[in-house]
Amino acid sequence: MEVPLKPGAAGAMASPDAGVPTARSNLDPGAAVRPLVSVVMPCLNEERTLGICVDKALCAFREMGMAGEVVIADNGSTDSSVEVARAHGARVVHQPLKGYGAALQAGIDAAVGEFIIMGDADDSYDWTAIAPFVEEWRKGSDMVMGNRFRGGIESDAMPALHRYLGNPVLSFISRLAFRVPLGDFHCGMRGFSKAAYEKMRPRTPGMEFATEMIAGAARSGLKITEIPVTLYPDKRDRPPHLRPFRDGWRHLRFIVTYAPHYLYLIPGATMLAIGVVLQMLLATGPLQVGNLYMGIHYLALGGLLMLIGFNVLSMGVIAKLIVADRYPLALGGKMMALLKVFNLERALVLGGTLFLAGLAVATVIFWIWLSRAGGSMDETVHPAFVAGHLMVMGVNVMFFAFILHLAISERDSEGT
Repeated sequence: MEVPLKPGAAGAMASPDAGVPTARSNLDPGAAVRPLVSVVMPCLNEERTLGICVDKALCAFREMGMAGEVVIADNGSTDSSVEVARAHGARVVHQPLKGYGAALQAGIDAAVGEFIIMGDADDSYDWTAIAPFVEEWRKGSDMVMGNRFRGGIESDAMPALHRYLGNPVLSFISRLAFRVPLGDFHCGMRGFSKAAYEKMRPRTPGMEFATEMIAGAARSGLKITEIPVTLYPDKRDRPPHLRPFRDGWRHLRFIVTYAPHYLYLIPGATMLAIGVVLQMLLATGPLQVGNLYMGIHYLALGGLLMLIGFNVLSMGVIAKLIVADRYPLALGGKMMALLKVFNLERALVLGGTLFLAGLAVATVIFWIWLSRAGGSMDETVHPAFVAGHLMVMGVNVMFFAFILHLAISERDSEGT
C-alpha cells in the first residue's frame, strides 16, 4: 500500500529543481513511488489554514492507500505560509506573477501526478473528501467538477450576492456559451488529468482561470463529470482575495470573448437577415402595411442593419478561426463546410456581382437624371439607396474574402 511523504521528508520536495519528487511505499520501504495524484493549492498569506489543508490532503492519501503529493503554489506570501507548508509535508513552488490563475498554472506545471486536484487553502473545502474525484477519474472522466449547490453551502460560507445572483447568472451564461450542462462553473475544487490539462491550455492569470478551464475542456471534447461538494465558511482572518465586481466582469469578459456564436455570429446573422428583407421590400418605393407606412427611413435602417450585420458576422468567422487555433474542435463541422464553399474565388464573384448590380442601378439613375435635365427624381430615391448599399456590401465581401483566405492559409500551413 502506497503512502505519501511524511512531513519530515518535506525538505527534499521543497525545491522545484530537486528533480521528480517521490513518495514511498509501506509494502517496500526502500522503493520510491511516483505520486499518482497531486493536490495543488494556490497560496497568498494563508498561514492560518494552510497546515490544516495540507494535513487533511495527506490524510486522504493514506486512507485511499495511494501515493500522492501536495504542491503549494505560493504567490508572494509575506507571512509564514511557505514555512508552514514545508513543515507539514508539502512541496512549495513560487509564482511571482500575481493572480489566482497564474499561481495555479505554476503549481499544476510543477505537479507530477497523473491526476490533479486543485482547491483553496482556506479550509473552505474538505480536503479529506477527495476520494470521489479520484474515483470519477478512474471511471474515465477527464475533468471532475465540484458542485457546491448540490453538496451544500453552509451558513456564511458564500455571500448572498454570489449565491443567488453572481454564480447562477454566470453559470447560466457559461452553459449557453460552452454547451456544458454544469450547475456550478466556479467551484474552486475540481480535478483533472494532466493529459486533459495539456488539451485545455488555460493561460489567464486571474480568477477567470476557473471558467477558462471548463471552456477549454468543452472545446477539446473532454469528458466532464460533476459531483457534490460541501462549502464551509473559510477560516481566514483577513478579507478574501476575490473582488466581486472586478472578477465577475473578468469572468463575463472571457465568456463572451470565447463564445463567438453569441457575440458575433447570431447577432450578425440576425441583423443581416432583417436588413436584406427591408432592402428587398422597399427597393422600388414605400410600402403601406395596415396603418404602418414604411418609407425611406425604413430603407435606410435596412441598409444600416445589412452592412453592420455582415461586418459583425465576418468578424465572428475570424474569431472562430482564432479560437480554433487553441481548440480545433471549436470550429465545428458546419463552419468547416461553409468555409470550403465560401472560398476566395466564389466570394470574389459574389462581391463583384453585388458591386456591379449596384453600379448598374446607379448608372440607370444617372441617365434618367441626364434625360430630365435636372427635373424631379423622387421615384429614384429608393433604388439609389439600394444601389449604394449593394456597392458597399460588394466591396466588403471582396475584401473580407482576402482576409479570410489569408487566415485559412496561415492556419493550414501551421497545421502542416
